[in-house]
Amino acid sequence: MQVTSSIREPLITNGKSYADVTEDVCSVVENPPGKLWLMGMAISIALLGIGGYALAITLWDGIGVWGLNKTVGWAWDITNFVWWVGIGHAGTLISAVLLLFRQKWRTGINRASEAMTIFAVICAAQFPIIHMGRPWIGFLWVFPLPNTYGSLWVNFNSPLLWDVFAISTYFTVSLVFWYIAMVPDFATIRDRAKSKISKFFYSALSLGWTGGAKAWQRWEAISLILAGLATPLVLSVHTIVSFDFATSVIPGWHTTIFPPYFVAGAIFSGFAMVLTLLIIARKVLGLEDYITMYHIELMNIIILVTGSIVGVAYITELFMAWYSGVAPEQYAFYNRATGPYWWAYWSMMTCNVISPQLFWFKKIRRNIIITFILSIVVNIGMWFERFVIIVTSLHRDFLPSSWAMFSATFYDVGIYLFTFGLFFTLFLLFAKFFPVINMAELKTVLKSSSEKVDK
Repeated sequence: MQVTSSIREPLITNGKSYADVTEDVCSVVENPPGKLWLMGMAISIALLGIGGYALAITLWDGIGVWGLNKTVGWAWDITNFVWWVGIGHAGTLISAVLLLFRQKWRTGINRASEAMTIFAVICAAQFPIIHMGRPWIGFLWVFPLPNTYGSLWVNFNSPLLWDVFAISTYFTVSLVFWYIAMVPDFATIRDRAKSKISKFFYSALSLGWTGGAKAWQRWEAISLILAGLATPLVLSVHTIVSFDFATSVIPGWHTTIFPPYFVAGAIFSGFAMVLTLLIIARKVLGLEDYITMYHIELMNIIILVTGSIVGVAYITELFMAWYSGVAPEQYAFYNRATGPYWWAYWSMMTCNVISPQLFWFKKIRRNIIITFILSIVVNIGMWFERFVIIVTSLHRDFLPSSWAMFSATFYDVGIYLFTFGLFFTLFLLFAKFFPVINMAELKTVLKSSSEKVDK
């Protein structure tokens, strides 16, 4: 019996040449923005305006305008912080980990994913800063700087401080990795620029890139070094974020499964957001030949795997609560499923456990509309997961006399909308003025992974 191995699908369709890659990617930067881009920017600026009002009132009156109370001291702020940090994970995973494993399919999607990481971390950083109440003097409290209040130093035993160092390190390495990868592409746009302003701008960004053999050798070497530095950060950052909860004694938080559970959930939500952005970008920017159905299917498979891991983590949590025999721990999970916030718990279970299982079917994995809807559903579910972990564990603590409900106010929701406006404004500006696809890396796989067309 003769067995014929299946041929992998092309990563670049319609028989593109090297010149076509340059023209298609650079034309997005060089041509005036389209109607869809302008519409998206208008919506983003509107969200910035609404959220900016809520932010201004919060800074003026204090965080008392939020829905917090003595029992629920953390709610939307920390929920949104963890949610945005999780979204920032997929970019570094696609860029660094897949680069080290020499996965060719990353080349069409890594640039936009890296940008998403940078912007998501910027959005996440807003919430701890705002939660300080007086952010203009907050840096004296967070960082170990001499101050005029006496010998006031931060608590290095607190995982909240670990967050500061972990996320700032992650942001710095990701930013350098993202920028270094764009240097050759900036030089290409520089050489094509027709106006003096564009030529000056992209000349400065390209750092005098000449394209010589020595420059390419150093560029590849530094890319691998940065990928090696970024890979452990993918695991460490959300692990440390999980320590905010796991090192406490609150029922529902004090568990050793949180670090791997949070990392899997971060990759899960991050890939979902990458899909949401790339499905829009490939249509709006006309990049269907470079962000193909094969890319989308592979990302759907990763969402399926990480979603299954998250589902196993949920079941493990329930089992350990039952097996522990600790009454407050058991009640915490009983309250999540049947208490006043039952709707959030079952929304989480439906979105995060059931919906990804649809990707077992190839027709669904390769359906653009269903994939787009499910990518949004997953991120809604992951937001509910963080809300369930935080609010349902706090609102009913050890003393029934201190039980309280949390209800979000306009200002809670408004600041969340502000970060959405900030995120999409930054991403749209990136998509217009920076090369949204890595031309240099895409050309390295052009001959081996492009669709052959008879001419």
